[in-house]
Amino acid sequence: MSKDKTDADIAFVRALAQILNENDLGEIEVEREFGEDDELKIRLTRNVPVAAAPAPAPVYAAPSQPAPQSSVAATADPVAAQGSDVAGSADADAVPSPMVGTVYLAPEPDADTFVKVGDTVTQGQTILIVEAMKTMNQIPAPRAGTVTAIYVSDSEPVEYGSPLMTIA
Repeated sequence: MSKDKTDADIAFVRALAQILNENDLGEIEVEREFGEDDELKIRLTRNVPVAAAPAPAPVYAAPSQPAPQSSVAATADPVAAQGSDVAGSADADAVPSPMVGTVYLAPEPDADTFVKVGDTVTQGQTILIVEAMKTMNQIPAPRAGTVTAIYVSDSEPVEYGSPLMTIA
């Protein structure tokens, strides 16, 4: 192998390394053929220090105002139920969120809400949607009854187990 060819190959590798760095690439692979028995194969890989995955940002549920209640209002204090564990709350009829996500009270932005305070629902009827990981999850009523309180607002983030509404 001649010195000129070796120097040209080194210059070619350096040019590829510069392209690798300038374009923030992790790897470049090149194969060139110069003739029947003359070819060049180069694979450059940049060792990028692997940073530890950032810790997930804490999810804070924004405080929500309970929806106005009708004459069918629950006797339990909705604000007290919102701040405590649903299973141990004074409002045992509260429907907990089955997942972390964003609540939507209507099937689409300009549509009527699925339910409102005072509505009678049947078991399995969709009462709202929780979006999680770009998937719209319809949340069914766990039992038949009357919606006596709604603890969340449209487009509000919720955590697993947060009370969504009360069905008595």
